[in-house]
Amino acid sequence: MDENLFRVESDAALDDLFRALARAGDEHDFEADLNAGALTVEFEEPPAKFVVSPNAPVRQIWVSALTTSFKFEWDATRNAFILPATGQTLRQLMASVITTQLGEPVEL
Repeated sequence: MDENLFRVESDAALDDLFRALARAGDEHDFEADLNAGALTVEFEEPPAKFVVSPNAPVRQIWVSALTTSFKFEWDATRNAFILPATGQTLRQLMASVITTQLGEPVEL
């Protein structure tokens, strides 16, 4: 994957995730913000901040959440960024870490 294609796909993935997070945030009381290519999710109780950002040099999307760093790689067969260790999509992982953070089921 070249850098231009990575930027197109990562921008689309973050835009899609942001829309899903914005809807879920209204229901579950957290804030999502997409600014300058990075997506943040902030929680008041318990306080925390998750960050989702593209890393163009290595063609990955990185997620920092629950004191862990997750590195997603593009999977052309699934047309999605995937966490190689688990096969989870970006959206699936974010739903999981937010569920853990809030202690209640969150669907994205």
